[in-house]
Amino acid sequence: MKSEPDVFSFDDLMSRPERTEGWDGVRNYQARNFMRDDMRVGDPVLFYHSNTKPPHVAGLARVASAPRPDRSALDPRSEAFDEKATEEDPRWVLVDVQGIASLERPVALAQMRDNPRLADMPLVRRGNRLSIVPVTDEEFEEVLRMAETPCPPELPLSAGR
Repeated sequence: MKSEPDVFSFDDLMSRPERTEGWDGVRNYQARNFMRDDMRVGDPVLFYHSNTKPPHVAGLARVASAPRPDRSALDPRSEAFDEKATEEDPRWVLVDVQGIASLERPVALAQMRDNPRLADMPLVRRGNRLSIVPVTDEEFEEVLRMAETPCPPELPLSAGR
């Protein structure tokens, strides 16, 4: 899951009560579908900072809720307002994300692109602009190895991410 740190950073997540925040405002259908169809409570998350120098994985989180309607789509004052969303068909979803731990060493996008073990990772493909992309267990473990960070016991790895 990626966010611009000047909009919402990993530190912002860790400062929230219970280190949890709803991941709202996703307005790309493919990213929404990943969140709605593939994310499960407890799934590990790499929290990625985009639009910063250098872009990098900053921390570890986990999915803390099942998908539910993203009410920001219904709020005309919200930047994430969608005039086509209705109470009956909200169109967009969110999940709660809970921060777990900062990485011992952030892992820059350039480092990931240079790692042949991450060659198929959607995040490293040029032109990828999605705020949510799937990560395999092997890719997750490789990023942790690069970050010199052990996998916390709160983040059990399982196939299907």
